[in-house]
Amino acid sequence: MTRKIFLLLIPLSFSTFFIFTETNLNAQQLPSEKIQRYSELAVRIVRSALLDKKGYGWLKELCTIGPRLSGSENSSKAITWAKNKMKECGFDSVWMQPVMVPKWVRGKVESAYISKSKKYLNKKLTIASYGGSIGTSKNGISGEVIEVNGLEEVKNLGDKAKGKIVFYNRSFDNGLLNTFEGYGKAVDQRINGAIEAAKVGAVAVIVRSVQASYDNVPHTGVMLYDDKVQQIPSAAISVIDADFLSKAVKSEPKLNITIKMDCKSYPDVQSYNVIGQLTGTERPNEIIVAGGHFDSWDKGCGAHDDGAPSLQTMEALELLKRMNVKPKRTIRCVLFINEENGLRGGIEYGKYSSNTFEKHLAGIESDRGAFTPRGFSATTDSVSLMKMQSWLPILNKANIDWVRKGGSGGDVGQIKNAKALLGYVPDDQRYMDLHHSDNDVYSAVHPREMELGSAAIAIMSYLLSEEGL
Repeated sequence: MTRKIFLLLIPLSFSTFFIFTETNLNAQQLPSEKIQRYSELAVRIVRSALLDKKGYGWLKELCTIGPRLSGSENSSKAITWAKNKMKECGFDSVWMQPVMVPKWVRGKVESAYISKSKKYLNKKLTIASYGGSIGTSKNGISGEVIEVNGLEEVKNLGDKAKGKIVFYNRSFDNGLLNTFEGYGKAVDQRINGAIEAAKVGAVAVIVRSVQASYDNVPHTGVMLYDDKVQQIPSAAISVIDADFLSKAVKSEPKLNITIKMDCKSYPDVQSYNVIGQLTGTERPNEIIVAGGHFDSWDKGCGAHDDGAPSLQTMEALELLKRMNVKPKRTIRCVLFINEENGLRGGIEYGKYSSNTFEKHLAGIESDRGAFTPRGFSATTDSVSLMKMQSWLPILNKANIDWVRKGGSGGDVGQIKNAKALLGYVPDDQRYMDLHHSDNDVYSAVHPREMELGSAAIAIMSYLLSEEGL
C-alpha cells in the first residue's frame, strides 16, 4: 500500500523538519459522534449566552464602579466584586492571589495652551497625562515647540531641543488592515518618548494620541523613564489638536505652549489577582487558564479594555456550569491585576505556575476588546495547532473561523511551561477608536458581540479540557 506524504514542512530548527503524513493528519480528526456531541453542546452554550446575557449584565455592574487603575480605590472595590461574583456563580474554588502593584494618580490638573503666539495666544489644547508621568510645578512648564516624527529624529536634534517641548507627531497608520499593527508602529513615541527627549535637553513631551479615530479625545497609556536620565512630563495630545499645533508651529516657529499636570506616583500598594475554577473530574492537576486583565486606565470605565474581555473568561466558566458540564481537566479563570502599567499580576501568576505541582496545559487570554469573534491565535507546536484546527466545525458555532499561529497575551504569556498559549481574537477595526480613552464606556459594548466571545472561550476551554493536547 502506498502512503501519501503531505508537503507541510514546519522548521523545528535550521536543520530539522516535521513531515506530516496522512496518518498524522487523520489522527487529529475527532470521531463523527464526538463532533456531533460537542457541536450540540456548543449550540446550547451560544444560545444560552445570547439569551441570558449574564456577562453583559455583569459588565454594567463593573462599569458602575468606574475605571480600575491598579492601586486605586475603584480597583479594590472591583476585586471584591469579582470575588463575590465568582462565589455566587458556584465555582468549585475561589481565591485571591496577593500582588504588590504601582500606584499612580492622575490628579485634577491636566491642561495645555498656547502661551506665546501672535495668532493663537491662549488657544487651549486637549491633553491626557501618560501613566507614570511626573507632574509639573503649579505654574506649569512652558517652552518652544519642536515637532518630530519619531525617536530617531529626536536623537539627532542635539542642542536644538534644549529647553524645548518635543512634540511627537507620527500618526497612526490607518492604511493597515490590522489596527494592532498600526498601534505597534506608533506607540514607541508614547513609551520611550520622554527618555529620548530628556537625553537631548527637552523639558517635556507631548505625543500625538495613538488611535485610529479622528476626534478630540486623547488616549492615555503607560510611559517609561530611565533611572539614568532626567524625568520630564509626558502627555498625549488629541489628534485634532495635534494637526492644529503642527500647522501653527510651521507658521510660527517660535510659538510656545504651557503644560500643567499634577499627576504623581506613590509607593506600591497591596492588590490581588482574582481566581476561580471548575475542578477537573479526571485530571484535576492539569490546568486550562482562561483570563484577562482586570485593571484599566482611568479614562472611561475600561469597558472594552479589559472589562468585557476579562468578564468573558469568567462567564465562560459560568456557562459550562450552567450547562452542568463536569470538565475532565481543571478550567481556571484568572483576573490579572496591573497589566496596563506593570504586568505584575501576570508575572506573579507565572511564578506560581512554575513552582506548583500542577501542570498548566493551556492558557487563553482575552484582551482585544469584546467585538465579533474571529479566531484564536496560538503559540504552540504544530501538532497541537493542527489538533485545535480540527475543532473548527465546533468552534464555528460561536463564529470562530480560524485557529492559527500567533501571539497570546501579556499575562498568560508569563505561564512558561504551558503546552499552548492562545489569544482570543475578535474583530479589531473599532478597538483603537476606544481603548485607553473616555470613549471606552459600557454603551460601546454590544451585548451579542460580547456574549459570542464568552461562548467561544467556553467552547475552546471545554475542548482543551476534554481532548487535551
